[in-house]
Amino acid sequence: MKSEPESSRKSLEEINNTVSVNHDGKFSQKLLSYLGPGLLVAVGYMDPGNWITSMQGGAQFGYTLLFVILLSSVAAMLLQSMTVRLGIATGDDLAQATRRYLNKPMAFVFWIIAELAIIATDIAEVIGSAIALDLLFHIPLIVGAIITVLDVFLLLFIMRFGFRKIEAIVGVLIFTVLAIFVFEVFVASPHVNEMLEGFLPSQSIITNHSILFIALGIVGATIMPHNLYLHSSIVQSRMYDRNSTESKAQAIKYATMDSNIQLIIAFVINCLLLVLGAALFYGVDSDKLGGFYDLYHALQNQPLLGATLGGVMSTLFAVALLASGQNSTITGTIAGQIVMEGFIHLRLPNWARRLITRGLAILPIILCLIIYKGSESKMEELLVFSQVFLSIALPFSLIPLQLATNNSKMMGRFKNKMWVNIISWALIIILSILNIYLIIETFQEL
Repeated sequence: MKSEPESSRKSLEEINNTVSVNHDGKFSQKLLSYLGPGLLVAVGYMDPGNWITSMQGGAQFGYTLLFVILLSSVAAMLLQSMTVRLGIATGDDLAQATRRYLNKPMAFVFWIIAELAIIATDIAEVIGSAIALDLLFHIPLIVGAIITVLDVFLLLFIMRFGFRKIEAIVGVLIFTVLAIFVFEVFVASPHVNEMLEGFLPSQSIITNHSILFIALGIVGATIMPHNLYLHSSIVQSRMYDRNSTESKAQAIKYATMDSNIQLIIAFVINCLLLVLGAALFYGVDSDKLGGFYDLYHALQNQPLLGATLGGVMSTLFAVALLASGQNSTITGTIAGQIVMEGFIHLRLPNWARRLITRGLAILPIILCLIIYKGSESKMEELLVFSQVFLSIALPFSLIPLQLATNNSKMMGRFKNKMWVNIISWALIIILSILNIYLIIETFQEL
């Protein structure tokens, strides 16, 4: 364990400037060499915490909320592009940039909030993975939660083979989830015209309190604090010339394309989740679909599918949930390292850093299972609380991101354009207000 002077530190030093890129090839060759970091970021936009919101939205309100998913995805693209510019233009990740703005006591507060946000994210992933293991193999929840500790050591083993291998594994898991839901939606046979109409704004989103609440859940769970820290660091894994403005400009261009491509995939998966909920459950006991177990059994017993196909669909749902949980585990542990090193300049051995993060995430889950004797519903309530905390933590990362990317001294020619400032501040204000409202409503519902 050691502390280093700020000036000597690179963000996530073990992968910084380690992945070669094709500077002189064709457009497709250049883009291919930059593809990867966006995959890790896209994981946060389709984690287990988003699943329930999207499927409930479809089950309860049909295709109406597809417009909200579209709007959230466009906002995410803008914010993630800002983190790309910050990381490549300055050589700092968001944690390091935030630290520059703050004195030591304030930096410590922001660090604690960021760490708690990562733990909250990890709680959702552990719960999702544990439930998936229970559904697939009937492993008790408490045992499944403990098994997820092994993810830490698996990640350490994979990292020995280079960061590109992690990107490849995450990509395989993402496309596994995508393929499963494309198949499930195809089988569910949604109404195409109604689905397309769902991408248009509807007055009922604002006027209907129940629809608004689910809409806020989709928006609030989409943009997650750890993704902003993560992206600003891992884009620096590519070998571009740190001293050349033109090289940085090219890196920003292709890294932003990577981000947008992967976020489009995340957008498609979230739409598929909502469409699946709408096609199978809209108007049919949709109020009973409160959690993962409810959705699993509803798929299994869906009259439109039959016993055999229903069993296949429910099993694939659990497989996709497990893949999603594993993906988010990888990105959450990497983000934890970035936050600790960036805010307090403290480096721990990789195994210790990841074991601490996972241990802190598992502890409240195990306590919840012991106190409530393995209650499935209490586990899912804990997941809801973790998402509420992420809503509270979001402004503590969005505001420093906006201030840093609009700083001429730090960013030079890559400073925010005026339209970016206007839209990003509007997003920050709107998201903060919506999240406060969502928090109040969530506690009133419980």
